[in-house]
Amino acid sequence: MSLTVSAIGWRGAATRLAALRGWRRVAVLAALGTLATLTLPPIHLVPLLWASFTGLVLMLDGARGRRGAFLDGFWFGWAHFATGFYWIAYALLVDPLRFGWMIPFAVLGLGAAVGVYAGLATLLARSLAPSGIAGVLALAASWGLLEWIRGWLFTGFPWNPIGSAWTDTIPVAQVASIAGVFGLGVLTVAVAAMPATLVRPGRTGIVGTAASLGLLALVALWGWSRLPDGPAPTVPGVRIRLVQANIDQREKYHQANRAGEFLAQIDLTRSPGFDGITDAIWPETATPYFLEQDPNALGAVAGSVPRDGLVITGAPRATQPDVKPFQVWNGLDAVDRSGNIVATYDKAHLVPFGEYVPLRAILPIGKITGGGVDFSPGPGPRTIALPGLPPAGPLICYEAIFPGAVVDREHRPDWLLNITNDGWYGLSAGPYQHFAAARMRAIEEGLPLVRAANTGISGFVDPYGRVTASLALGARGVLDGDLSKPLPGLTPFARWGNKTSLLLIALVGSAAFAMRRRA
Repeated sequence: MSLTVSAIGWRGAATRLAALRGWRRVAVLAALGTLATLTLPPIHLVPLLWASFTGLVLMLDGARGRRGAFLDGFWFGWAHFATGFYWIAYALLVDPLRFGWMIPFAVLGLGAAVGVYAGLATLLARSLAPSGIAGVLALAASWGLLEWIRGWLFTGFPWNPIGSAWTDTIPVAQVASIAGVFGLGVLTVAVAAMPATLVRPGRTGIVGTAASLGLLALVALWGWSRLPDGPAPTVPGVRIRLVQANIDQREKYHQANRAGEFLAQIDLTRSPGFDGITDAIWPETATPYFLEQDPNALGAVAGSVPRDGLVITGAPRATQPDVKPFQVWNGLDAVDRSGNIVATYDKAHLVPFGEYVPLRAILPIGKITGGGVDFSPGPGPRTIALPGLPPAGPLICYEAIFPGAVVDREHRPDWLLNITNDGWYGLSAGPYQHFAAARMRAIEEGLPLVRAANTGISGFVDPYGRVTASLALGARGVLDGDLSKPLPGLTPFARWGNKTSLLLIALVGSAAFAMRRRA
């Protein structure tokens, strides 16, 4: 009797929720989207996934037509992404006189732009299957599809895919080795939204919810069985030092500070324990000079190279003074003890408005990073040979967020080398989210990750996405660690890339459509 009364009360509450209109409906959807943000790094309140996506489905049950279905997803997504991207304001406050006015446009406007993808996902879901278990599966497939599209359309911005919520739940995160983070997102939405079916009469909702939780448990057990009992094997004879100078971004580009900041990297590199390391890695733009054109700066870097090893540093690169047109690249240089630059890499996936201005001829604003010249893109993912180290796949900053686009698949590396300067984002959620994205790439590709960040988070990650050592955000110091070996074989994702995500999306979407026709 009490169970029946509870069910009736639950259904009544769901009906009242779905019937909301006007500002109350927008407020509830925005609150649900914000709850979804709290599941992401650094908070990781994963149980809130069930509240946010179950609530979204219940609201969609009351959507009025296609326009209503789109707007429900849009308002959910707008709040979710605006609260998830708030840290962008920190970058604009580095130079508040020039860029402070952009904060509401950047945070709320970007939230709205990315919220369109969520709106399209709910519109597509309701067109495919409007209700029940089929409706939940349709939402999961549509959400995954629109996340994948967001990953490449208009140069792509796959920041905070919903699968990121599982980054610290390592057994569940192992699904990314098969279906990537977008496929993990499909699983996430399907499981988290399924309790919405409990409001329907009969036992279908109970069976569907129980099955979804059982599936999640099986996934976790599989992931747990995939993880080795101890640490992953490491490369013998390699001991890497990560240098985290923790230089405030507001001070970093002042001409008067450059020499002191440069020397700080050298002093930290040569700090106690220097004799026990083989190589050192400095963050993005740690060297403020064009090393290929500045023998004095190059000699200073060479003086901090461990015996028979390398210093790998972020450094800008530029055309020679007599070469026209003048170009600048956000680059990486590997320097040996003799002062030779033995390998270089130029960032290929640049940050819009940060490193270049789209439609510069039309938009009357400058890029946020220093200098009046837009950065030029490099040739794309590639593997670099580093004497004394296994071949590396370099990723500079933003490049680490793109699933399936972080390695040269023709010349596969043995490890991912990520240098970044998250000092732009202060002590906010941004650096945690960025580190989580990089860890997800390690799981997908089955490759270890070494990450050097100016203000943190620097760390060593094994090919299962486990952090073996790290330096906290806002800390100054060095971190010495061993380089893990890659997995002995290719993960399914490493072999087929986002095709595995799309296959799962297609299977779940087809199941939703078939269940709708059978109903």
